[in-house]
Parts: sequence; structure tokens; C-alpha cells
Amino acid sequence: MTKRQSGRGVDRNTEKPQYQWHYLVVLPAWVLFSFMASILLTSGILWVLDFINLSFEYWFKPSVYQAIISSFIFILSITITIGVPYWLKRQKTTLDDLGLAKLMTWTDIGLAPVTFIAYLLTVATVMGVVVTVFPDFPINEVQDTGFSPFGSRLDSMMAFLTLVVVAPVAEEVLFRGYLYGKLKRYVPVVWAAVATSALFALVHFQWNVALDVFVLSLFLCGLRSLTGSIWASILLHMTKNGVAYFISMSPFILGG
Repeated sequence: MTKRQSGRGVDRNTEKPQYQWHYLVVLPAWVLFSFMASILLTSGILWVLDFINLSFEYWFKPSVYQAIISSFIFILSITITIGVPYWLKRQKTTLDDLGLAKLMTWTDIGLAPVTFIAYLLTVATVMGVVVTVFPDFPINEVQDTGFSPFGSRLDSMMAFLTLVVVAPVAEEVLFRGYLYGKLKRYVPVVWAAVATSALFALVHFQWNVALDVFVLSLFLCGLRSLTGSIWASILLHMTKNGVAYFISMSPFILGG
């Protein structure tokens, strides 16, 4: 019996893939640890700066401060997730692993709006079933994004930049890029998509939002597999967040 160089071996006698199921726990746990560690490290840094009277919270408007902190957490999460395995065991993560080896194509651009419509129909159906079975499900609970409608154009711009640009790119690199990209080497793609989507739902910390983004993530994983990159996923994610942003923030944009 021999194995290919990829994470999933093949029994030459039966031609059946030899899945490595422990990665279904190990990789999501590592990404979750990295994400939570980045939040704790950022909180610690801010506490130290405040303790020595060097806090820059008072140097910027709240929306600008929130945008900086959110971006820093995303960057730190990706750095820990990819950098620590390389530093400790020389486990390299390539652009191909992250779904960034290819440039964006017209196919990626065209698939995003089509998939967005499919996602909307699916999540509406799922939410309808859930509310029917569980009438008290908090379907209308608003997600806490860290941004409030402060009312100025700068505030709106910072919220847009963080929620519609930075977050989709960073989350796609981390979840559909790193996590799903590696998981599908070791386990069937269906299980890789479910595990990735479950973790993505978990880190949003709200039941109604978790259900929504779980469904979204399944479509995002599907686009990653279909196109071989995360560009279509990024565009779909941006579209979803952009629509949500304009629905919630447009009165303040127009009135700012």
C-alpha cells in the first residue's frame, strides 16, 4: 500500500481514499483557537496601552477606532493560523491552499450574484421552517457588528469598509481559504463544508445569525470547490454584507 503526497492516501488495492478524520476536529479547533487568541491578545494590548496612558481610543472617532481594532484582529488571526504551524513545524500554507493562486475571472464575477439569489431563497426557506418548528426563535434579533449608526459620513464609510470589504476578504481567507482548503484534503468535501460552516456560525455568537451564516457558508464552500479559488466566495460574501449594510445603515448615510 502506498500513499500519495497529499493528505488523503489511496489504497492501491481497493482504490478507496483513506480519510484522516481527526483533522475534522483538529483544524477547526486550531482556527477557533487562533481567532479567540487574537481577540484576547488584542484586548490585552489595549489594556496595557490604557494602563500606561497610551491608549489611542481617544485619538480617533469611535467608528475609526472600531475599524482599526477589527482589522487588526482579522490580520492577527490569519497570521497566527498560518504562521505558527510554519514556525513550529515548517508546515507551509501556499496561495493555492488559500484559494488565491489564480486571478479573479469573469466566471467568479458572474457566479456571485447568481449564487446570492440561490442563498436568499434557501435561507428564507430554512428560516421559515425553523420559525414554524420553534416559534420563539429570535429571527429578528439584530447582529452586533461593533458599529453603531453614529450619523456622520465618516462613520458610515468606516462601517462599510470594515463590514463589506475587510471582513469578507479576511473571513474568506481564514475559513473558505485555509480551513476548508485544508479540510477537503483529508475528509470528504461535504464534511469539510459542514465543519467549516459550523465553525463559521459559531464565531458569530448569535443563534439567528449563526443559522444564516451557516447556510451562507455552504454556498461559499461550494463556490470554492466549483471555481478552485475564493474570489467568487469573496464577492458573494461582500454582496451579502453589502445588502445587509445598506438595509441597516442607509437612513444614516442619506441623512449624514
